[in-house]
Amino acid sequence: MKTMTNNETKSFSGARKIAIFHQFMDNVGGAEILIFILARELNADIYTTNYDPNMMIRSGFADVIPKMHSIGWVPKQAPFRHELAFVRFFFLNLTDKYDFFIIGGDWAVSAAFNNQPNLWYVHSPLNEIWAFKDYIKNNLLSWWKKPLFEIFVWVHRKLTIYFSKKVGIWMCNSKNTQDRIKKYYNQNALIDFPPIECNKYEYRPHRGYWLAVNRLLDHKRVHLQMKAFAKMPDKKLIIVGSYEKGVNQFEAYKNYVIGLKPNNVEILSWVDDSGLKKLYSECIGFVATAQDEDFGMSVVEAMAAGKPVIAGNEGGYKESVIDGATGILIDDINEDKIVEAVKKIELNPEKYKEVCLAQARKFDTSVFVQKINDQIDNYFSKQISTQ
Repeated sequence: MKTMTNNETKSFSGARKIAIFHQFMDNVGGAEILIFILARELNADIYTTNYDPNMMIRSGFADVIPKMHSIGWVPKQAPFRHELAFVRFFFLNLTDKYDFFIIGGDWAVSAAFNNQPNLWYVHSPLNEIWAFKDYIKNNLLSWWKKPLFEIFVWVHRKLTIYFSKKVGIWMCNSKNTQDRIKKYYNQNALIDFPPIECNKYEYRPHRGYWLAVNRLLDHKRVHLQMKAFAKMPDKKLIIVGSYEKGVNQFEAYKNYVIGLKPNNVEILSWVDDSGLKKLYSECIGFVATAQDEDFGMSVVEAMAAGKPVIAGNEGGYKESVIDGATGILIDDINEDKIVEAVKKIELNPEKYKEVCLAQARKFDTSVFVQKINDQIDNYFSKQISTQ
């Protein structure tokens, strides 16, 4: 067994060339921001399909643009979008250029076949074919597409289980996702909560509005926010929420939500990084309604600004929001319960500030990056010790 020198015991990840895979980045959400932060902190390159440099600039990641590499275009429409991304990553082989690979996008897991050693950071184990399969089939597809969708699901379950066996290190964003990984892939994953750049948020006295940050997608249940604030015409809600244009099911839900919008709700399709942080800092509190959210970075961002959170008592929200201390978790969330929670918090929203700030620091970027570094270091340490 080889004895390691002092130099060899230092961080291997800092000296190794690392590539990160993510299926598409033409719309920026929590998963994409995590990838940008990871690339910045590890000095890693990103390989994806579609990406939008303008959105990266407006999100505060202009410095990451030189690290971006496209492996080819994919269409907007599902399932062709996911299917082609899956195929493109399967044929990708960069083992001659990099020492280690991080799979960030769930549909990029096929890259594990040719690119090793690797780590799969799982946001959610392919919701489309596992957790949300029945919802998609029953609510988003016409009758003639349903049997085709069943075939699609069956094939991709087989393929992803096969490719997952090529994964060396399993990490995920929450206990909620960890349980899904065990259920669907029979693998044990280490939890590493997504990174929040806490030092970039600040608390300011509120300016009389509530805030929600979520894409206008069915499973985000934005309609509950609309219906709740329609019952509170004296209160204001600002929703920062984009949707993927040109995708039929997203257009349909967006139109439904717009049709429900009362006058006291404002929808901002896109806000740049500084504008979004200002919205966080000056809101009364934050509303999150996503169904069984994998983790939910936005609620921690709100707490990093010292603001209380109202969220469903489900999914990843249970792992970050402390009921009664950093906000209110609602069982079987609906619009009437949101109304009740809003009125309760408005009695004294400032009392949540200090606990929110302390709780958010548990999810700071430094904690996230250190765990990733440790896993990469441990891998190479084992390689050296066996030489």
